[in-house]
Amino acid sequence: MLEEARALLKRVYGFDEFRPGQADIITGLLEGRDTLAILPTGGGKSICYQIPALLLEGTTIVISPLISLMKDQVDALNRLGIPAAFLNSSLGAAEYRTVLRGAAQGEYKLLYIAPERLDAPMFSSLMEQMSIPLIAIDEAHCVSQWGHDFRPSYRQLAGWISRLADRPLVAGFTATATREVARDISEMLALRSPNVFVTGFARSNLALSVAGGVDKRRFVRSFLAERPDQSGIIYAATRKEVEQVCDDLQKQGISVAKYHGGLADEERMQAQEQFRFDDVRVMVATNAFGMGIDKPNVRFVIHWQMPGDIESYYQEAGRAGRDGDDSECVLLFSPQDVQVQRFLIEQGTGDDDRRAIQMSKLYTMMNYSRTERCLQQYIVEYFGEADVAACGRCSSCLDDTVATDMTADAQKALSCAGRMKGRFGLTMVAKVLKGSRDKRILEMGLDRLTTYGLFRDWAEKEITEWLYWLVAEGYMRVSDGAYPTVSITARALPVLEGKEQVFQKRKEIKRRASTSVSAASSPLFEALRGWRKEAAARENVPPFILFFDATLREMADAKPQSHEELLSIKGVGSAKAQKYGDEIIEVIRAHAGAADHPAGKDQSSRTQRETLEGTEDQPSHLVSMALFQAGHTVKEISELRGMGKVTIEGHIIRAAGEGEAVDWPSIIPEGQEELILQAIEEQGIDKLKPIKDALPAEVTYFAIHGVMCKHDIR
Repeated sequence: MLEEARALLKRVYGFDEFRPGQADIITGLLEGRDTLAILPTGGGKSICYQIPALLLEGTTIVISPLISLMKDQVDALNRLGIPAAFLNSSLGAAEYRTVLRGAAQGEYKLLYIAPERLDAPMFSSLMEQMSIPLIAIDEAHCVSQWGHDFRPSYRQLAGWISRLADRPLVAGFTATATREVARDISEMLALRSPNVFVTGFARSNLALSVAGGVDKRRFVRSFLAERPDQSGIIYAATRKEVEQVCDDLQKQGISVAKYHGGLADEERMQAQEQFRFDDVRVMVATNAFGMGIDKPNVRFVIHWQMPGDIESYYQEAGRAGRDGDDSECVLLFSPQDVQVQRFLIEQGTGDDDRRAIQMSKLYTMMNYSRTERCLQQYIVEYFGEADVAACGRCSSCLDDTVATDMTADAQKALSCAGRMKGRFGLTMVAKVLKGSRDKRILEMGLDRLTTYGLFRDWAEKEITEWLYWLVAEGYMRVSDGAYPTVSITARALPVLEGKEQVFQKRKEIKRRASTSVSAASSPLFEALRGWRKEAAARENVPPFILFFDATLREMADAKPQSHEELLSIKGVGSAKAQKYGDEIIEVIRAHAGAADHPAGKDQSSRTQRETLEGTEDQPSHLVSMALFQAGHTVKEISELRGMGKVTIEGHIIRAAGEGEAVDWPSIIPEGQEELILQAIEEQGIDKLKPIKDALPAEVTYFAIHGVMCKHDIR
């Protein structure tokens, strides 16, 4: 049956090969084995139950808590020629009855259902009429109290399944589950001798970074300015911060929307749709946003604060790069983030056991924010995956800062913690090292310890940070529970005995060139994206439902001229080729015709070809600069490369800042340099708009950026 599955993969989905783990999962299901599958976000979970659904008789039930994901998946399936529907609270009464009637008559191969609907009388009656070969449970970690997103409605699943007259196959799917959570999922879903598949948690296309002690607003402004065409998400912990960050970006002219629980349902839905339809490029949101947003071209995820656990962080960060293209995940960390998360845990609705679990996870997340180890390694080891090589692209791997020998300070701190015998929290250890005259310290005689006051010259905040770093590196551990204590680990013993040294780097983020896919985009690719946006608007679906960017780029490279050639493109199945093939081929032929028309050719096409020759492996901004140095205007380069004028200007300024030769008068017209310098001195450099407003109308932002670059004003 695997050969039939492969044939479906090509004919329906347009892919030649399964991703790692998919074939084994599908084979197990087709052999009749209950299954628990743990695949990374973007790893292709949905195909693992959709293909078996097509090969098995009857209607597969998919349990999902995510209304938006149900709609996206059903829209996508229908466009692939697969009959599918969903039942959730977004349907009106008439629509709900129509779907019930269709399901009872066996019209669908897949039916998506919210777990809260399972106990409805109408649904119980429906189950008796349906032939159900498979129940697929998405986001299966929601069933576990040990998981990061426990949902009580998932607890009823095992009981509901057991009441079915003819128990079908059951498969649970999740992207984030530790071994403990995986065991709990199997037990809570009452899986029968399940196949358990873990395909690996590493996401090789994600560049992970932690930036501590930065000016967050300035960092984000600079980050977005370097990526003018990228789509991304900025997560903040509170509604207030979402509002503030969104307002700040709007003032910078960024196309941005916001999403949090304090907004009206209609406003949240509108923001979500604007983001999915590419009408805004940045979403600022609390963690209420994102689950089920199957948007493939999210190029970056920035966390304004540290989340409460590794699972939440990796799931949210993993919303970047679902299409497999390079993407960035940046955590902006500050120590006060810990207090925010502690408050959220204490104010939560869980019982004491649940709060203790959450507090333990918080300390693990704190360690991630401070570690100097490879960040990808840290995460995958947390999920139980061993022997993973360093990624070579995270902020830790790229940090070439010379490490400082901190052995003596480590011995002092570890000795103090050891003498306190694991009875006190980290704050008390810091106070003893500081030499605090705190009443409790004096009452307990801790001022008589030989380590009392060893860090008298340090600020207590610095001592606390140092102790947390030692925890993150494994020299100390923090206990679980509401009142955690700190103790030394076996790793500390060689340090205390003088057999090992301790080195620490200053935590920094290495700035990397933007991974913008659009930097390498061609005019034909942009034309295809324009067609896709128009076609999606006609059908009232997000553009990615039609085709991913990667598929359009392959079309732009291959330039298929027939349906047969189009079917060779990865991501184009027979249904989509039949529906959209003629339009796509027309766009490709029209673009080719325009490129060949004499009126469409630049007089200096030979010079352009010579300039571009051999630049395929060059960074995009240097390609733009080469054309600028060859005498082309910004407008000409913009048209030639199919990029925005502002993007090209940014390329030129960046290249000039890196030392490339530049003809400054071509950027800064005569007589404007002194005016701009004077405006900068008067207005400051926090915001460019006041500088622009203080200058004559003919002075452009390009000229302002040029002056700042020329005079190294940052």
